[in-house]
Amino acid sequence: MLTFYYHPSPNPVKVALFLEEAGLPYALVPVDTRRGEQFAPEFLKINPNGKTPAMTDGEIAIFDSNAILLYLAEKTGQFLPENRPALRAEMYSWLMFVATGIGPYSGQCVHFRLFAPEPKEYAVNRYTFEAARHWGILETHLATRRYMVGDSYTLVDMAVWGWARMIPRILGEHAWTNYPNLRRHLDEIAARPAAVRAEALKERYAFKMDVDADARRHLFPQNARLGI
Repeated sequence: MLTFYYHPSPNPVKVALFLEEAGLPYALVPVDTRRGEQFAPEFLKINPNGKTPAMTDGEIAIFDSNAILLYLAEKTGQFLPENRPALRAEMYSWLMFVATGIGPYSGQCVHFRLFAPEPKEYAVNRYTFEAARHWGILETHLATRRYMVGDSYTLVDMAVWGWARMIPRILGEHAWTNYPNLRRHLDEIAARPAAVRAEALKERYAFKMDVDADARRHLFPQNARLGI
């Protein structure tokens, strides 16, 4: 039985989409990051990095959302492109682009725009520029194709969807005007029954929504070094 350690943020949600699309049975364990549950000793045994998502498959532990997507795809044989070197190379390239570019730059963009103390002009400029640049690369890629890799819906589309849902929060409420192809891609996936179920998982639990002083202590532990 798969056990899925979940929080309703972009990286866990894309794993939830795969689980729902594949029809895999799983037990869901909520991890409330604003209450610091990601630092509980029992969770750190599964993910020593103290972040969601994480998963166990019997005695096997796996963490990082993109690693989990690959693990599930290989386990089930689902949502992989055709087994040809060119398509597999494309899959790995775009999946790592999401992992090392889209996710980190989008996350830092949100952090500096919405949470960092002043002065922050330089950081906001850097991360909004880089987030917009990375999303622009995906926009161009999707201008000539329906899906990210080949002609079929794959785990890479799920990885993009998890973060694309947050574009207005990342880059501002009018950002969609710059990304019509990404919006088309997002809307198509969001309409899938599995995506509706994945989005609804957050309604099962009362996750903390306030970013109060205690939540900041858990989300931004580096601030303790500055006494803020």
